[in-house]
Amino acid sequence: MYKALLRPILFCFDPEKVHHFTFSLIRIISKIPGFKYLFRNLYLIEDKTLERELFGLKFKNPVGLAAGFDKDAKLYNELSNFGFGFIEIGTLTPKPQSGNPKKRLFRLKEDAAIINRMGFNNGGVEVAVERLKRPSTTLRTSGVLIGGNIGKNKVTSNEDAVEDYKTCFNALFDYVDYFVVNVSSPNTPNLRALQDKEPLTQLLKALQVLNFQKPKSKPILLKIAPDLTDEQLLDIIDIVTVTKIDGIIATNTTISREGLKSNNKSETGGLSGKPLTKRSTEIIRFLAKESKKAFPIIGVGGINSAEDALEKLDAGADLVQLYTGFIYEGPKLIKEINKAILKKAQ
Repeated sequence: MYKALLRPILFCFDPEKVHHFTFSLIRIISKIPGFKYLFRNLYLIEDKTLERELFGLKFKNPVGLAAGFDKDAKLYNELSNFGFGFIEIGTLTPKPQSGNPKKRLFRLKEDAAIINRMGFNNGGVEVAVERLKRPSTTLRTSGVLIGGNIGKNKVTSNEDAVEDYKTCFNALFDYVDYFVVNVSSPNTPNLRALQDKEPLTQLLKALQVLNFQKPKSKPILLKIAPDLTDEQLLDIIDIVTVTKIDGIIATNTTISREGLKSNNKSETGGLSGKPLTKRSTEIIRFLAKESKKAFPIIGVGGINSAEDALEKLDAGADLVQLYTGFIYEGPKLIKEINKAILKKAQ
């Protein structure tokens, strides 16, 4: 129904306006008696075989929603009714920021892709925390795990970036199940320079110092760009070993435009969707092989079908996340992936 009826209508309008509209629509519909259970009956698969235990957490299934969709923790309970095993909020920054000038979100229909240059638009970490600790949401009636994706404000220099990440980490600590350090978005000036070995090591070490001061530490993962060289990926493996963080998310959006067909392919920003499928899987395979599977990997990038997800899991991913595939294929994709995983396990 989504691809045949809803998507053609939604795709007639501005992508960012559609995003806000669908958020409001999902929230309203979910409040109507019976609709929550209807969604869960349509899309949710519960089976012990789907459960995964990683870095001390139990995931109900290995299919998650990537950061960027529910930036401000507005809709994670409602979105969990579509069958996700975990949902990542953010990217959140210490102070609210409006992001880059509009228009900043573009569909590439011929390529089943999206280009965004949003620029970490969010209401600030404290506003998200207030939503996360409301009595109605703290219980997390769905049981879904929540990841907190954290970044720095645009006005913060790279020299002072550590303090921004520490601020977000401390504010979110009691309200999320794991953290993701985002230094790989192409839409904040100079942010990707923090992926260099020395500054990244120092950043992760600083967060781990805070982490181990808590009564019980929480998993910290690093989200990396798909544009890293093999040498840089080997550095990432070394950094994980040295800092003892818990895993890698591979990958963020790409600045590459290779092989695109759509007329608006030259828009600046990060590209996500089907054109990223092969590269993100290559990086997962490389990291798993070269590290001898020393740490968990969450695979994201170009998952538009159950087959795409299985390829990433076969390459060495422990979990997968959706974003653009969720927009193009709808919530049935989550169910299809989980069904495919169950079928393969038989």
